[in-house]
This record gives sequence, structure tokens and C-alpha cells, in this order.
Amino acid sequence: MAAGALEDMGWFVIDNLPGALVSKVGELATFGGSGYERVALVMGGYDDEMSAEVSGLRNRVDDLATVFLEASTDVLVRRYESTKRRHPLADGQPLTAAIEQERELLIKARESADIVIDTSELNPHELRERLSWHFGGDDMTESMRLTLLSFGFKHGLPRDVDMVLDCRFLPNPYWDENLRSLSGKDPEIQEYLIDRPLAQRFVDHLETLLTDLLPAYQEEGKSYLSIAFGCTGGRHRSVAMAEVMGRILKEQGWQPQVLHRDIDR
Repeated sequence: MAAGALEDMGWFVIDNLPGALVSKVGELATFGGSGYERVALVMGGYDDEMSAEVSGLRNRVDDLATVFLEASTDVLVRRYESTKRRHPLADGQPLTAAIEQERELLIKARESADIVIDTSELNPHELRERLSWHFGGDDMTESMRLTLLSFGFKHGLPRDVDMVLDCRFLPNPYWDENLRSLSGKDPEIQEYLIDRPLAQRFVDHLETLLTDLLPAYQEEGKSYLSIAFGCTGGRHRSVAMAEVMGRILKEQGWQPQVLHRDIDR
């Protein structure tokens, strides 16, 4: 699915590439006379050999990013059952155990990835949008890619973010019957929160913090940064704060992608 989305965006995709060939194929594909401006190497496993190959390629190729796609165990079980595919580690053990074993084997790959995308709640269209945000632009070195994500703590912490901000200290619009049916994208909810001195101080302090941090992250070579705003259900407070900060950061010259994971739950 991800490979197909990248192909549609004009990438040359090489699927199921053995670890021993990563460095060589990567160099050949990105060689000046190869004719390929954007190349994606899709790897289904990750061991010490592949780790060394990827590290070597990173040292020799500019503008290289590694992406790790993951999902919860329950979701992976449903996907395997729906496709009738066997898990490569399933011999002699239940599917859930095989998935958890694979997760352990891929810890180093996840830790070293530039981008981690949790696909558990993403449909094909949403995954395509997420990849397009990261890799669909004409100039991928233009700026650090910044994502603001709202979520609900009762639905679980997002696993693919760099920073989590808890907005549950703010008054909850859910308890106002006139506001309950609205979401944090509506002006009424944003005004309800921002009119509170505590919320305004939070926004002011966060703006000051990010004004210092974002350029520093960029100077350190970070290409992708994701900031999550959480509240109880992920519909009001976290959504409003992500929207408000998104506008503030746009005024500063950033182009943040604002996503709302649980707004419709």
C-alpha cells in the first residue's frame, strides 16, 4: 500500500529488497546518471546486516530518510486474517506471539527511523495523505516537516510522535450542553478555551518554547518533528489547541500539518 502510494507520487520503488543489496542498489539508483530523482527501497525485515547497509548508505547519500510503518497487534492480526497470509514467524506459535516476536526484532529499526507512522487507525487514503505530506513535495529539503496531532488519552497514546502535551488541565467544553456537539475546530470551542487566562498563558508559553526549539531542531538536522496534543476524548480541547498552535506557527513561517486522530470518535 505504501509502495503504491509512493509510486503514484513519482517515486521509483524497489520492493522486497534483500539487506545485502541495500547499499549497492541505493548507490546505483541515486547515481547522477541513473535518471531517478526519487528512489524508495522497501524492506520487510531488519537485521544487523541490513542495519549496517542502511547506515553505510546514509553516509554516502544525501537527503536519505528511513520510514518505519507499524500497527497495533490487534490490527495486524485482523490484516493477516483478512488477507489469508502466513506470518513468516508463525511456525509452531500463535499469530499474536509471532507478531510480538517480530516487534522485538524490529526495535532497533524503529529507534533509528527518521519517521515512524502508526497505521493502526489509517485507511489507505489517510496513509497516502500522510506519505504525501512527507514525500510528495517538489523540494524535500525546503524545511523541517512539522506535524501537530490531536488525540484522546482514552483511545491510547500515539506511538509516532516526538512530543506530547497534556491539555486535560483546561476546562472541558463537553460539560456544556451548548458546546458538546461541536469540535475543537469550531470557533466557539476555541474562544471558550482561549478566553480563559490559564489557556492563554499556556499558548503564550508554548509559542515562546517552540520559537526557540523548532529552529534548534532544524539546525541539528532534524527533518521531521511531530507534536501531539492530548485531552480525554480527543474532540474538544486537544483539537482546539492543535488548531490554534497551527495558525500561530504558520504566522511564524512554518507549514505544519494539523491532524486530528480521534475527533470523530
